[in-house]
Amino acid sequence: MRDGEAMAAGDELNRPLTGGRKRRGRAGAGLLARLPWARMLGAALFLLVGGVALYVSLVDDPLGGEPHAVTPIAEAEIDSRLAEAAPSGGARVVETPREPGVRATSPESQNGVSVLRPDGAGGTQSVIISIPPEARDMRSRQDVQASGNDDPARGLAPAPDPRIVEESRFGMLPRIGDDGARASRVYARPAPAGAVGHPARVAILVTGLGISQSATGDAIVRLPPEVTLAFAPYGGDLERLVARARNAGHEVMLQVPMQPFDYPDNDPGPHTLTVEADTDENIERLHWVMGRFSGYTGIVNFMGARFTADADVLAPIVEEIAGRGLAIVDDGSSSRAQLAPLARAADVPTARAGFVLDAVPRAEAIDAVLADLEAHASEHGFAFATASALPVSVARIEAWAREAADRGILLMPVSAAVTQEFGG
Repeated sequence: MRDGEAMAAGDELNRPLTGGRKRRGRAGAGLLARLPWARMLGAALFLLVGGVALYVSLVDDPLGGEPHAVTPIAEAEIDSRLAEAAPSGGARVVETPREPGVRATSPESQNGVSVLRPDGAGGTQSVIISIPPEARDMRSRQDVQASGNDDPARGLAPAPDPRIVEESRFGMLPRIGDDGARASRVYARPAPAGAVGHPARVAILVTGLGISQSATGDAIVRLPPEVTLAFAPYGGDLERLVARARNAGHEVMLQVPMQPFDYPDNDPGPHTLTVEADTDENIERLHWVMGRFSGYTGIVNFMGARFTADADVLAPIVEEIAGRGLAIVDDGSSSRAQLAPLARAADVPTARAGFVLDAVPRAEAIDAVLADLEAHASEHGFAFATASALPVSVARIEAWAREAADRGILLMPVSAAVTQEFGG
């Protein structure tokens, strides 16, 4: 009995106390698991998409359901004084008289702008705004001053001039106008007063602009407007940078990459003119470079000691440049360059720099070359130098130019230097 009782007690101990509840729970879970949840969700999604599609097909909503607000616009009757029909179909502005003793406080009145309003109460129904000439002139002066140029007369002719450009697959290329207009003259900065016969004239060309926007902006602002700026063809946003330079009074030139002796180890960049390429290929590369921006007076070599030393490959390039009304400048970096002689033979305005200011890019070295430049100009009447747009070069040229006039030096643009009148 004891053994039987012990076995019975063991069975009781091994039996689960909640067995009945677990069985009921499993039965409920099995029912939920057997429900077709995937099909039910799919049907709900189908109904949602179908409803949206039906709404879109039946409701005329040109905004495609995007949030928007509708504001009614009420037409107001306009006083006949505001605009009178003109023969051309335009309108003539009629100024509103200001009552004596009434002080204008509106922003437009403070700036010399007349605003005519049909409600007469300064509301939102403005119709005609008239800006007097003196206000426009003041705005022009403010724009010039914001660009670092406090003399509105320094602004150059707008570019591109439609008379002297033509469309190409590379962009707008310069050409000689039907009236004989040439970029070398149209886009040039006028020579300063008293240039003819002045005993000590200096022209400075700063190259390498457009690659670094910060360095370019620094040169535009810090250098005198008489300093000519040459832009490389590889920078971004060149049209804007060139326009900014010209708005500040700087005339600009275009740098054309040409093959150096150690090419391709020393590579000016894509579309470099080389002695190995045939004439047609080099001219096509030249056109690509020319199409990068507008408003330049001429070209200047970018490197090119090997290319400019070969008169046979250089001659057709000079002829192409001449036929497009441009000047040609030799930056003076190679003693073997044939650019200037070939340009003179083709009757192209040309000049060759006699000084490279920053061949040694240190402040004291640049100052020494500037002193030599000044001495040469005082002795011979004219001196022409180039420099790169290094910060140290820009800083030293700026400091030198600040007091150059006090020492009897006349700074002039390169376009004036290349003309025969000034012996360039």
